[in-house]
Amino acid sequence: MSHAARSFAVRRIKPLVSDAAWARLRDPLGRRAARGPAAKSRTEHLAEMDLTQLAKHFRTDKWGNHRYTPHYEYHFAPLRDEKINVLEIGIGGYAREGRGGKSLRMWKHFFRNAQIVGLDIADKSFVDAERITTYRGSQTDPEVLQRIIDEVGELTIIIDDGSHRSEHVRASFAYLFPRLADGGFYAIEDTQTSYWPERGGSEDLDDPTTTMALVKSLVDGLNHEEFVDEAYEPSYTDRHVVAVHCYHNLVIIEKGDNLEGTRRRAILRARYATPA
Repeated sequence: MSHAARSFAVRRIKPLVSDAAWARLRDPLGRRAARGPAAKSRTEHLAEMDLTQLAKHFRTDKWGNHRYTPHYEYHFAPLRDEKINVLEIGIGGYAREGRGGKSLRMWKHFFRNAQIVGLDIADKSFVDAERITTYRGSQTDPEVLQRIIDEVGELTIIIDDGSHRSEHVRASFAYLFPRLADGGFYAIEDTQTSYWPERGGSEDLDDPTTTMALVKSLVDGLNHEEFVDEAYEPSYTDRHVVAVHCYHNLVIIEKGDNLEGTRRRAILRARYATPA
């Protein structure tokens, strides 16, 4: 096969077929198998790559246009061999037929035993493969979000790479975060749109309706036990967000039990002293 033909096949055909089918297309006579058991399969080779290498291999913009993969690797590496469910909102390729699914394939080979689920407003069922399942629907539709949970099971990682509009990001988070597994991660990508009115954001850094306003409120909520307002009632996120990691255009939120206790009454004795 000429270099031009090989390049065309990699760009146009490889994204549309399963790993096994691609291997057969590349080696129709089984010459690779004839090399013996010492020869590594493509799947084995991919399983040894780090996340940035996988992003480059599958040509997802999580590395290149963005620099997300080192951050994801840092947080997700301990889960690489676990049997978990991973949901990514937004499959890519927009409405173009036969396009998208690059990051789902990347996640499949990074998480060696996980079920990878994608949600998109366009039909991306051509991406479905072993350990990859796609759903069609809006990221703000509680019915489709609940159907995913009912059919797939508890989610340990959720990645919002959907519309990036603040109202959509906030709606998805409000529904899905309470249903995320304890010890899980919720990632929000492309948070730069929070500052762009043209993409549903705002020039006003104090606008309470943006994605970053949500993130800032989560940071305050980490310290809810230190609030001096005795009438304050902790929210669900106050009690269950244990870390908020902010990177350039990316936020990764950890879920757990955020009830460590406080010494504020002992330290602020004068405030809490009983009047004589």
